[in-house]
Amino acid sequence: MSLLAKFTLPYPPSVNSYWRHPSTGKLAGRHLISAEGRTYRTTAMAALHRQRVFNLRFVGRLAISLYVIPPDKRRRDLDNILKSLLDSIVHAGVILDDEQFDCILLERGVAESQEEKNGIVYVEISAATKELSDDLVFLRKQAD
Repeated sequence: MSLLAKFTLPYPPSVNSYWRHPSTGKLAGRHLISAEGRTYRTTAMAALHRQRVFNLRFVGRLAISLYVIPPDKRRRDLDNILKSLLDSIVHAGVILDDEQFDCILLERGVAESQEEKNGIVYVEISAATKELSDDLVFLRKQAD
């Protein structure tokens, strides 16, 4: 895979707190990004600007690797942070749509530095390649 971008993001809110679902008023029945979700988007956008990673608008099929270091030792479902992370990357214009990802690698880590103590996500975006696709097909065939 050819590396297209490498950056860090702050640890995101879980999908459970990223969305809100009003039950009354004119927004009743809608799925909206919560105040916490909007704050995270702004924080993520600022982090990407500091690292000069924004408005890249990668096109085509992509792969993403995420090395996630939670801010504490509580039990967490790792998959609950994907939506807010990927939406923030789209919102910053790094990619056009999170539908572009054919491969998502998500791994949990442990803080080893003071910078990592508040939680951080290391991100690498690569072009999805035929070799990657062939590896996944091989895995599928082995499972049969």
